[in-house]
Amino acid sequence: MVYKSLVSISDYGREDYLDILDKAESFEQNPNRRLLEGKVVATLFFEPSTRTRLSFETAVNRLGGRVIGFADASCSSVTKGECLKDTIRIVGNYADLIIMRHPLEGAARYASEISTVPIINAGDGANQHPSQTLLDLYSIRKTQGRLDHLNIMMIGDLKYGRTVHSLLMAMSHFNPTFQFVAPDALRLPKEYVRFLSEKGIPFQEYTDYMPYIEQADIIYMTRVQKERFLDPIEYERNKNAYVLTNEALQHTKDTVKVLHPLPRINEIPLDVDDNPKAYYFTQARNGLYVRQAIIAKVLQLL
Repeated sequence: MVYKSLVSISDYGREDYLDILDKAESFEQNPNRRLLEGKVVATLFFEPSTRTRLSFETAVNRLGGRVIGFADASCSSVTKGECLKDTIRIVGNYADLIIMRHPLEGAARYASEISTVPIINAGDGANQHPSQTLLDLYSIRKTQGRLDHLNIMMIGDLKYGRTVHSLLMAMSHFNPTFQFVAPDALRLPKEYVRFLSEKGIPFQEYTDYMPYIEQADIIYMTRVQKERFLDPIEYERNKNAYVLTNEALQHTKDTVKVLHPLPRINEIPLDVDDNPKAYYFTQARNGLYVRQAIIAKVLQLL
């Protein structure tokens, strides 16, 4: 039996996405199953995480599996100088699946090429975050009733935002229109602009969201990521570039939903949490069901 790692959202296609979303819908109805009975899953988080790590570990536990690994690279032999190749090969001796987050772009792809067990990328630097993208797709379909022909507004850190990069690639299969809102220093990287242009997907780039917010079906907020900045002055200059308020949401469609991969800093005030258009906490809960579906698909359990 051949298992397929999930490193980039482009590793899967439209039908794979829909299959995972349908599986997630089933898991939402019944999350407690024994599909992983007798299996061990390693979670290797070389970079801090709360929602992604805990939802993956909860997914494994609710599926009857066991979890090993670390939540902090300082608790591993990396502190002794062990290279990533050795870590992956050793852990592959103990586990049936490795879920990995790493600060370096391309680390997950490298791990998948040397690993004897499948790899699920839980985020590699500013590159990709495919499991977040799939839970975003699930949240969009659940709230809008469809994925096709939606207007998606993405606001904030579009340069380093790996969730943005993965989501636009996945949504490219569903005929979207994008509105990208970012300060000049955090604009969408050229390779993604080129990707959308080659696909013939309509998009616009702005520095102010208010004139266009009424067109959006989904507002995807992101934080400005301090850990990606080499220059602290540049971070301070951009950290509060956009704040989405209840007043701004008064100018949106009744059906619009606000998504955010979390954690948030200042970009969404706390009083927005009670707005019926705010969906980010439910979005995070959806991550459990989607990650159960991803594990089941990777290990061909369903």
